[in-house]
Amino acid sequence: MSTTAYVALGSNLGDRDAHLLTAVAALEDTDGIGVVECSPIYETEPIGPGRQSAYLNAVVCLETRLAARELLTVLQAIEARAGRTRTREAPRWTARTLDLDLLFLGGQVIHEPDLVVPHPRIAERSFVLVPLCDIAPDLVHPVVRRTLRELLGALPEGSAGGLPTGVRLWERCLRVGPPSS
Repeated sequence: MSTTAYVALGSNLGDRDAHLLTAVAALEDTDGIGVVECSPIYETEPIGPGRQSAYLNAVVCLETRLAARELLTVLQAIEARAGRTRTREAPRWTARTLDLDLLFLGGQVIHEPDLVVPHPRIAERSFVLVPLCDIAPDLVHPVVRRTLRELLGALPEGSAGGLPTGVRLWERCLRVGPPSS
């Protein structure tokens, strides 16, 4: 039995769009995972310490037979292959080659020390909500019981008639399968 999952992708070091494309290809090549849909890529202002380059962000929709912990392990392995290192001492929100966050896994609500689903900061992050709304605007957040479109509209920077401040459409889109002719 498969479950629909949504994963956020982000990169602000090195060849940012290549990191995102490589991550999607790695997900497509993983047993038990099928990439169903990909959002456009957005360039966004960094959140975090020090001076950082802008991020490229996107979201993919997956169908998976993997349990939450197994999917998290796959995501972290893809990050590691892209050069991401995780240490407990590293400050949060530092620059990275690749960041993959499990946003939703069906309607599951999971609270474990190193795994929280839905991702706890979805409702406050335009760089996640904008690409999520491109592919699943009517998805209802299982904890706050509001659609993603409603959550995006409630952000302080707003999205009336355009993109929130600090979010810009990037010229490339992620693709599933071969390019169309």
